[in-house]
Amino acid sequence: MLARWGDSALTQVEWLVEDGAAFALSQHLQALADAERTSFAGRVGAGITDLLMNALGFTWRDNASCLSSSLAPHADFIYADGAVSGHGVVLTEAHGSFAASVSAAGVTREAKRKYLRQVRPHLATTSPHGKVIHGYSIAFGSRPGATGAFLHVAETLITKPRGGRHPPTQTAPTLSPEAAPTSLALASHRSNFAIMDAPSIVRWIDWVRDGGERSDDMQPSLFVRIPYAGRVFLCSMEMGGPFGAYSDWLDEFWHPRWWPPLRRARTLSRSRDDFAGWFAMEERAAEGFLNALSAIVRNGRDNLPESLELPRLDPAGFRLGGGEADLTSRDSEYRYALYRDGLALLGSPPPRRMVGQRTWLPREGMQGGKGRTST
Repeated sequence: MLARWGDSALTQVEWLVEDGAAFALSQHLQALADAERTSFAGRVGAGITDLLMNALGFTWRDNASCLSSSLAPHADFIYADGAVSGHGVVLTEAHGSFAASVSAAGVTREAKRKYLRQVRPHLATTSPHGKVIHGYSIAFGSRPGATGAFLHVAETLITKPRGGRHPPTQTAPTLSPEAAPTSLALASHRSNFAIMDAPSIVRWIDWVRDGGERSDDMQPSLFVRIPYAGRVFLCSMEMGGPFGAYSDWLDEFWHPRWWPPLRRARTLSRSRDDFAGWFAMEERAAEGFLNALSAIVRNGRDNLPESLELPRLDPAGFRLGGGEADLTSRDSEYRYALYRDGLALLGSPPPRRMVGQRTWLPREGMQGGKGRTST
């Protein structure tokens, strides 16, 4: 379901958001019923929130429904890493609105209102991933037919001690720079591999997280290696493409005409030459997590470590202050977004051939040589 939902989101963005340097909604939004427009605005608000949290240095995330099984209002997401690494987690509420009445003042009011109602009451509570020590409420809005958007961030106030006294020193746990909370790393990568169409990996993550019967499926998961923007990305071949039975010559063959059937034509493009995108993962990030997952499979989930050694990557394709137009412009050879945990959305077909393949075995980890990285 999540993989198909990802396909649907790409289709909606393709048709309902205009291309360009500034955010603008397309005229097709007017064809939607009010309920559909509200739903789409909420999804875009959640996406903008995730981009902003990545830009602020947060890497690992989970749905905040893990806070409580009740219907009490709570925020949308939990994040870790960045400024709170080793101390706890942050709670984040997301909001999006697309209406003719949207204004900067209205977006500001909504961010503050939702912070007071859905974030502040849960500060200092304990989640499955650690204590909630900070909170954000992020509101995003745009008026149909107008170029540009409004964004406001409300967050927990950090007060200075009175009288010039210095606060008591607190010694944070000494952690490796690449240590990631296991529970949040599993939650993040479950979503990542779901939208990458790698369901067997998702099933193993579910076994680790939720229990149940251990899977007897020890079949390998196949990935192809694709050079892109100076990196190598792994694209899952578990569910798609006509090449599953011919993986022995994948690394010897490339032509742009094979790219659409390889990724299973996710969207109905507005023009014949448009490319809707394919979710992939940076090779080092994928290898680090999948090898850690195999170690858990071998050792058993009863010996689950508190943290995993996983790389973080600098985001690409978005930034708080801009400055990366060369990565996202229509005339660029590369159009993509890369997140801190390694997930990427490739927005243009790779200009070079594939450079090999990798396989993941549940007990053995990543297999296969990395091959060459240029043509």
